[in-house]
Amino acid sequence: MRPISRGPAPNTYLRYQDAIGDLEARLGTYCTYCERRLPISLAVEHISPKSIARHLETSWDNFLLGCTNCNSVKGDALVDMDDWLWPDRDNTLRAFSYSEGGFVQTTGIAQEQAERLLDLVGLRRHGAIPGRQPAPRDKRWKDREQVFAIAQRQRDILLRFPEETREEALQLIVDTAVGWGFFSCWLAVFHDNPEFCRQLIACMPGTAADCFDDSGIPIPRPGGRC
Repeated sequence: MRPISRGPAPNTYLRYQDAIGDLEARLGTYCTYCERRLPISLAVEHISPKSIARHLETSWDNFLLGCTNCNSVKGDALVDMDDWLWPDRDNTLRAFSYSEGGFVQTTGIAQEQAERLLDLVGLRRHGAIPGRQPAPRDKRWKDREQVFAIAQRQRDILLRFPEETREEALQLIVDTAVGWGFFSCWLAVFHDNPEFCRQLIACMPGTAADCFDDSGIPIPRPGGRC
């Protein structure tokens, strides 16, 4: 899961819905949890539900971006911030692994908190896992599967380019990744290509640069739990 940095509040809000444009400008049009790019159907997602934490209903620091699926699964669950990992506070990329077929698993880092986050938004739901079947209209796993395969094909194509044109081809692939979303799938496929990783981190809005070293390898987040 992509670690994000929303930065300081650019405005104050009378209604939380008014923050959507500022959030998309800072973080891109991606669901914070499943990482899908959804230019027209994202919503302001409250980390602490507004139905419970009324004082945080219009607080910038309580906002993320969420898709319909992640929002509906999370619902109004009461959250103790210390019991879950959060992509705006931790380097969540270190706690999860993404693999061919659209699977998301924990890595063992901050294990309990990582497991809770996957369950909170239902990212382990997968059509091929008995007992974890998603709702019929929940295509998050299928979209991950598709983009992971696209990333693999792009990686193989890149290797066929001559050295003198490979830099330009790599930039085109970065543009493709930004357009598709699923940051973590692309980094998993291109983990051994530092230049791609650096460019994707720089080009995808809101990615927390302090969660990566100079080669694009995830490192512990300053002040975070992973």
